[in-house]
Amino acid sequence: MEDTKRVSVIGIVVFDREKAAEKVNTLLSQYAHLIVGRMGIPYRERGISVIALIVDATTDELGALTGKLGKINGVKVKSAVTV
Repeated sequence: MEDTKRVSVIGIVVFDREKAAEKVNTLLSQYAHLIVGRMGIPYRERGISVIALIVDATTDELGALTGKLGKINGVKVKSAVTV
C-alpha cells in the first residue's frame, strides 16, 4: 500500500545556534523537496532560534526528517500531521 503524502507542521527550536545551525540547514537542504514553507525567528531574549516548517510528505519521510533533526545536539523538534 502506497503511503499518502500529508501536510504537516514541524516546529524546531535551536538552543545552541553556533553548534547546530549549520547541521540543521544542511539537513533542511537535503529535504527541500518536501518543504512547502519555512519561517525562522531568532528569539534573542531567550537565546534561541525557532523554525516553523510546512511540509508535504509521507509519514515515513516526515519521521526520517524529524528523527534526524532530533539527533542534532542543541535542537528540539515536534511535528503535527494535519491533513
